[in-house]
Amino acid sequence: MGLVPKKIDAALRSQAVRLVTEHRSEYSSERALHVQVAESLGISRESVRRWVMQHEVDAGQVAGVRTDEREELRRLRAENKRLREVNEVLKSATIFFAGELDPRNR
Repeated sequence: MGLVPKKIDAALRSQAVRLVTEHRSEYSSERALHVQVAESLGISRESVRRWVMQHEVDAGQVAGVRTDEREELRRLRAENKRLREVNEVLKSATIFFAGELDPRNR
């Protein structure tokens, strides 16, 4: 069983992205800015980096998979898995009932 990522408060995420966006011009590098924002909010630099990147993708500023597209993919994959499982049950039932109805088995 894999690790389940903890849910981060949307307000914290928004605050981190806003701070990065507002203070970009004050830092010599994105990394330095991400480190400062992460430390000030008590979160990891990598979280800040990923949230800013996803914000830029969602805003159409950089190429990538938007949040809504990612959620739709997740939903479709889960539905696809469920339908494959149902299909396997139906195949098994069909084979079972075909055998039951075969006159050679009477």
